[in-house]
Amino acid sequence: MSKNSFNTLAELNTAQGKVKYYSLDALEKQGYAVGSLPFSMKVMLEQALRQQDDFEITQDDVARVAKWDATNVQPTELPFKPARVILQDFSGVPCLVDLAAMRSALARLGADPKKINPLVPVDMVIDHSVQVDFFGTRDAFNKNLEMEFQRNNERYKFAKWGQQAFQNFGVVPPGTGIVHQVNLEYLAKVTMLKDGVAFPDTLVGTDSHTTMINGLGVVGWGVGGIEAEAVMVGQPLYMVTPEVIGFKLYGALREGVTATDLTLTVVQMLRKKGVVEKFVEFFGTGLSNMSLADRATIANMAPEYGATMGFFPIDAESLRYLRNTGRSAAADLTEAYAKAQGLFRTDNTPDPAFSDTLELDLGTVEPSLAGPKRPQDRVPLTQVKAQFKGALTAPTKDRGFGLKEEDLNRKATIRFDDRRRTADDAVAVNGQSSIVLGHGAVVIAAITSCTNTSNPSVMLGAGILAKKAVEKGLRVPEYVKTSLAPGSRVVTEYLADAKLIEPLEQLGFNVVGYGCTTCIGNSGPLPQLVANAVTESNIVTSAVISGNRNFEGRVHPLVKANYLASPPLVVAYALAGSTDVDLTSEPLGVGKDNRPVYLRDIWPTQAEIQDAINAHVKPEMFTQEYSGVRTGTEAWQAISGVEGELYPWDEYSTYIQEPPYFTDFSLAPKPIQSVHGARVLGLFGDSITTDHISPAGDIAVESPAGRWLEDHDVAKADFNQYGARRGNDKIMTRGTFANIRLKNQLVPGIEGGVTKYHADGSIMPIFDAAMNYKQDGTPLVVLAGKEYGTGSSRDWAAKGSALLGVRAVIAESYERIHRNNLVGMGVLPLQFEAGQGWEILGIKGDEVFDIDLSGELTPRQKLAVKVTRPDGTSFSFDAVSRLDTPVEVNYFKNGGILPTVLRGMVK
Repeated sequence: MSKNSFNTLAELNTAQGKVKYYSLDALEKQGYAVGSLPFSMKVMLEQALRQQDDFEITQDDVARVAKWDATNVQPTELPFKPARVILQDFSGVPCLVDLAAMRSALARLGADPKKINPLVPVDMVIDHSVQVDFFGTRDAFNKNLEMEFQRNNERYKFAKWGQQAFQNFGVVPPGTGIVHQVNLEYLAKVTMLKDGVAFPDTLVGTDSHTTMINGLGVVGWGVGGIEAEAVMVGQPLYMVTPEVIGFKLYGALREGVTATDLTLTVVQMLRKKGVVEKFVEFFGTGLSNMSLADRATIANMAPEYGATMGFFPIDAESLRYLRNTGRSAAADLTEAYAKAQGLFRTDNTPDPAFSDTLELDLGTVEPSLAGPKRPQDRVPLTQVKAQFKGALTAPTKDRGFGLKEEDLNRKATIRFDDRRRTADDAVAVNGQSSIVLGHGAVVIAAITSCTNTSNPSVMLGAGILAKKAVEKGLRVPEYVKTSLAPGSRVVTEYLADAKLIEPLEQLGFNVVGYGCTTCIGNSGPLPQLVANAVTESNIVTSAVISGNRNFEGRVHPLVKANYLASPPLVVAYALAGSTDVDLTSEPLGVGKDNRPVYLRDIWPTQAEIQDAINAHVKPEMFTQEYSGVRTGTEAWQAISGVEGELYPWDEYSTYIQEPPYFTDFSLAPKPIQSVHGARVLGLFGDSITTDHISPAGDIAVESPAGRWLEDHDVAKADFNQYGARRGNDKIMTRGTFANIRLKNQLVPGIEGGVTKYHADGSIMPIFDAAMNYKQDGTPLVVLAGKEYGTGSSRDWAAKGSALLGVRAVIAESYERIHRNNLVGMGVLPLQFEAGQGWEILGIKGDEVFDIDLSGELTPRQKLAVKVTRPDGTSFSFDAVSRLDTPVEVNYFKNGGILPTVLRGMVK
């Protein structure tokens, strides 16, 4: 309970009776300018005020937030204790592994292992393990779900163990939906009530797109698993007090423009603005012209524009959405609380004080895609063909494909030999013996991802477009792997109610699963004949997906050009069969009357979409589908997990292993050692993503991880994905820096997870080199350019780096989550001073590095880095330590967050 030092506890009459709350208005009357704060900062202030205990959150902490000055934000420490935690299984299973390992460590030390237990509600939604093995048939969903359970039975047993071993830990079983959509449509309360006290719903999640919930007025963002684990066991999340960038929206979208187009425009604008480690808060009259689903689409992609959050305040649309999704009681409480607390926005609300602003007239947004390699690289629909052609010959350093002129005419020939349409056999054809493909052939078209499948406007839009296409007699070419992966079962309900499932199926967009599929790399194999043709010809094929991530090597190993698009455009490009086409002027195909059919002929109007929403999206659908959300399928109910408070580790398991972090754990942290004689493991350019560092998708047979699995009698068909193997450090360490599109400048001209082993100059896999260095006693560093660690909140990108022996990363700039994760694993993040970088400093990567850590470490101090060249000459430069707060310095001294927590519990 709060010490209530500011005497702000008040009472409020609600439909649920009298409740207490910590009044921000009472704080305003004490002279604090609370009323002008951005809504997001008001929530941060409330959580500090309510949880002030003069230990983890002090009176000074509360006062600092209350005095937040938009034009002069001080980089002081801000403790955040969210109300709950949400996990998806790719990152949630490793969290459980760490918690289980901490329990084992406590038991070995003679302490009570049950001290490791979530103190806040934790929900894990199993949504990342479904793979598109079967598609284009009505039984694809059931077959994929069956395969999912076969592959992941051991992981699911482990999840069930966690459900019985830990309090406050619940599981939403496979086949239900995508974590962020389940959160938006069901889990979120917006206002929470505990022990008679009302307060804002806040959370952190182990997926970077946790920010989707910001669209509902809920403060929350993605963190690494190790930070989430600390929050679970009662530790505050410490952060630097953020700037808040106001994004003003006004006007309304034009006919033919979707929420996806708006989102891609916002992503491009904010990435250009530079909002890393900042809050973005949307304001202006344009909010009243936006549905809640449209807001959630924009909030979802906060990681793509680099912000900690993309926040939309609570308003009448928030309440309408709660009621329309079957949460009327939550809407009533939220309305009363938000209005009393000054957290409710109207068009007449004065604009808050922001650190900086930018604005967008919604009427200027145009149809767009993003790609072919980054989500912030928006391409107007009118320019996609020209941009793709330009990318073919553009240098790889400029995010092109680096083809020579003589390569542009390469063709792939698919020779069909039967009519089956599964991923393991040939695709079906209509009397054709072969098809010739060129660069840009769309081999994957997937309506997928939390970003868009939560939005009825674009999902119904895709269905209407499909219906019109079928009526015109259009077909999807047989080489296109089509899939529909709704974010919740409600989507299928309203599509079926609108009689739009059948036309989608006629074009091959059958439901393949309820989970995160193609966007996370679970696209499954291409039909073998297609894969063979692409491999033999080495053409640049395309994927068009309604996702949020299109980083290199993520969607599919054989697909080099990846474009993000709205669901209707996914269907359109599937029909066209290529990205080497201008859909604004060239036909999609020829109709049954032998006349060309253009996109404009079948594009749904806003009125058609809105009528469908009004008629077919019903509150009872949400109530019914979520009534048994934790029950799961018969296959889930049949899983019998192990029991007990300690997990019985199996040394022969290829999925779940006790990690090495605590096996030789001591209560006294080892003194920090300076880095002497370090070698460069990786020398990287800009925009190295967490997918580059720790891929989530396919495990190649010839990779170190693949060789380990084969050595342990696992057949290639049972390799599963890197993401599903995150409970096994032996796989994940071997998979670190294993992305097939990684470009290590130590080995220029070579793609993939290889490096130069400086001891003898040989080229080998990065894992093998790291193990050689470890045997030699040689520490390692990684050097990189701007935006190091862009992308997913993938703690294995930091865990793997630490286990490879990387002592420090030196980069020009970092994405927030990955920097936090490096600190959390005891890896030192250093940042080149402005205007410097490894190229400017003339670093080649064959030098030896020394970093002096002998003095007292302080936040953001400058540290000297000495660089010795092979000829014995040397120079030094200063780098900024990105240990940003005193707490992070303490974490680093302890070797990371989890050792810090464990030592504190034992003491």
